[in-house]
Amino acid sequence: MADLILVLDAGTTSTRAMAFAPDGSVRAVAQRELAQHYPQPGCVEHDVQEIWEATLACAREVVAGAGGAGAFAGIGITNQRETVVAWDKGTGEPLARALVWQDRRTAGLCDALRAAGHEPEVQRRTGLLLDPYFSATKMRWLLDNSGEVAAAASLGTLALGTVESWLVWKLTGGVHVSDASNASRTLLLALDGAQFDEGLCDLFGVPPAALPEVVDCAGDFGATAPGLFDAPLAIRGLAGDQQAATVGQGCLAPGEVKSTYGTGAFVLANMGEALPHSRHRLLGTVLTQLDGRRTYALEGSVFVAGSLVKWLRDSLGVIASAAETAALAASVADTGGVVLVPALSGLGAPHWRPEARAALTGMSFATTRAHLARAALEATANQTRDLMEAFAADGAPWAALRIDGGMSANDWLAQDLADVLGIAVERPEMVETTALGAAMLAAVASGWFGSLDEAAKAMRGPVRRFEPAMANDVREARLATWREALAKV
Repeated sequence: MADLILVLDAGTTSTRAMAFAPDGSVRAVAQRELAQHYPQPGCVEHDVQEIWEATLACAREVVAGAGGAGAFAGIGITNQRETVVAWDKGTGEPLARALVWQDRRTAGLCDALRAAGHEPEVQRRTGLLLDPYFSATKMRWLLDNSGEVAAAASLGTLALGTVESWLVWKLTGGVHVSDASNASRTLLLALDGAQFDEGLCDLFGVPPAALPEVVDCAGDFGATAPGLFDAPLAIRGLAGDQQAATVGQGCLAPGEVKSTYGTGAFVLANMGEALPHSRHRLLGTVLTQLDGRRTYALEGSVFVAGSLVKWLRDSLGVIASAAETAALAASVADTGGVVLVPALSGLGAPHWRPEARAALTGMSFATTRAHLARAALEATANQTRDLMEAFAADGAPWAALRIDGGMSANDWLAQDLADVLGIAVERPEMVETTALGAAMLAAVASGWFGSLDEAAKAMRGPVRRFEPAMANDVREARLATWREALAKV
């Protein structure tokens, strides 16, 4: 009996396969790490073939463990967004390394387009700003700097897409699609446009013929090719990781808001069917597209969150494991005056300063690794507070914040968020809601539920609530110190 959904969660540092039951429980997980390549400062790349092989290996492990493909009603895919993959339509082979969403090499191109006066119209049409974060300038860079990509474009065999497009192509043996949530992150899709926009493609110099068809987030997107599994599996759910997490958190009504703390931190507020327009440098994006109808979100993106803790561990050796940070932070009364502004790959929303670099200030001989660990966690909450204020200024105030992602399992951070935001913070028992959201989309398309609301009621688990306990004067003093350090960066 097909009583499971297979989710493929292709993240930035790892890829996973997970088997979800109708009650939202996870029956099996397989995970592989992904290598990060840094050819020069500001450049971040992935091996495209590694993404595919690691994802397929995880999927096969989970499917075999469940007794075969017959146990699954379908596949849901969620992925790191904005990352650009280029491959050949004839051979199905990658033409270059993927340029990861964190990659900043196209900052100069973005500056030139901004200087030429294009940003207001681009933002009005796409909801996005001119920043290296998004896909279009990465596509242009590959066309200009990879002979293989340029040759395929001239022959008409070039395929461009984000990671879900690549995985669907490889799984099906040639279906080239992108769901609207991912497509809306490219700078090439107008928020009210059904397909990629020719005018935007012209602006960025991206050939429309290389781009995928824009489709719903739930539906029938083809079946897996013979030989991949013991029987074909239908692909039925597609969503970018942050949109999937918003669905998995049950933020299905206007005004409901979540923040995912993974490599970066990403806040999305459901804005309903109204086109979002930010005056405070937030982003408008497609949340879901179902039966051709779109729900939109307002988004704030912080580039460095969990990756800051990883940096403390792997590059500085300050901690041995991420789990240490909660106890270290709690072991000191405050940061001892230390403030860490984590602009290791520039500053995201609401500042959008790709050239900014990190700063660590206020150290003395009394500074310990506990102070550094606490400063790192506080930086995550401080950045979230900056976003909260921008959302409120854009008419989307937060009544409460639902959090998820690996970093949110840290109880100290969850309480610090509640304290510095001054609102309740809610954390589900199962914090990996990105994969859950993809499962919910595939479950609806598979006929398990009549709507995402029904899926949320059935598949979301218990929630723990953290209430603010910080005095107002303490909060304001901390934020003043943070803003002073931020101004220097």
